[in-house]
Amino acid sequence: MKVIGAGFGRTGTRSLKAALELLGYGPCFHMSAVIAEPYRVRQWLDVGEGRLCDWDEVFRGFRSALDWPASAYWRELAAHYPDAKVILTVRDPGRWYDSVSETIFRSALAERRRLPLRRRVVRWLVARRAPDFALYPRMARATVIDRIFDGRVDDRAHVLEIYERHVAEVEAALPADRLLVFDVRDGWGPLCAFLGVPVPEEPFPQVNERAAWHAKRSRRRLGLILRGR
Repeated sequence: MKVIGAGFGRTGTRSLKAALELLGYGPCFHMSAVIAEPYRVRQWLDVGEGRLCDWDEVFRGFRSALDWPASAYWRELAAHYPDAKVILTVRDPGRWYDSVSETIFRSALAERRRLPLRRRVVRWLVARRAPDFALYPRMARATVIDRIFDGRVDDRAHVLEIYERHVAEVEAALPADRLLVFDVRDGWGPLCAFLGVPVPEEPFPQVNERAAWHAKRSRRRLGLILRGR
């Protein structure tokens, strides 16, 4: 493991993933890997509920890791991989909350409500055809929603306080030569200087995480039902 991401989800992690892979730090572990390979949902559920903490097994084959659930364990990963550099992705807190509340948090809150019949049927089909992925809500609660935010993801002030505290804790815990506080809008310059690599000729990747999340969600569930992953 060469690079560990300490930034919360929806802080430009998809763009940074693409950038790291262009720079030779791939494959990069991201929540998208968990979704693409549903057996990882059960693996992370074991981490979140205290049954497994074999980081070398979790990240086998990966050279970097970003986004939740990995970034929820940045302290443990920084200790386990002492030679890895750490990147803390950040963005305007208010805009970050708007993004995460319309995607990840919205899904978490939906789990608490009685769903419409159509959604219940889809969930039942996913549970039958992809039992590992059916554990995703429980995994998300264990590793992120409850662990980081005490389940209070609909409390904007509470969530923003945790966001600010998280940034301060990461900055205080790691030496400057090991940590980069990074806004993806700053592009290649600070990232390449931190990693000690040349700046690529192609533009820095800009991935619209919110749009990608909504566009892929329905297709992902349909694929799970049809394929039985």
